[in-house]
Amino acid sequence: MAKKILVVDDSKTALMMERDILEKRTSYQCVTACDGQEAVEKAQVERPDLVLMDVVMPRMNGFEACKIMRQQVGTRETPIVLVTTRGEESYIEAGFQSGCNDYITKPVDGAEPVALVESYLGK
Repeated sequence: MAKKILVVDDSKTALMMERDILEKRTSYQCVTACDGQEAVEKAQVERPDLVLMDVVMPRMNGFEACKIMRQQVGTRETPIVLVTTRGEESYIEAGFQSGCNDYITKPVDGAEPVALVESYLGK
């Protein structure tokens, strides 16, 4: 069974690009969510092997979603990578304090997210 990645972003364009990059260059199955609240809900149902999540989103941001996922049994150990335009030190620090495993800034080229995902999940 293919490993599953939950891709979370409020930008439909970014969401589509990240999903397309991963599905074309890897064997992983991608599921998507449009904000942190939907990500928390989908993570409980879908049980992804990895989460790639934006930070600045409506309803619930990536930091809040990450904290909640770290408290839930089904996602407590799931690798979470925050993928965002916010590269300021305070944001990076807040990301790791929220429980993320990694933090990368946009724009990303196709090779970067694929290499990062493969480092967590294998090829």
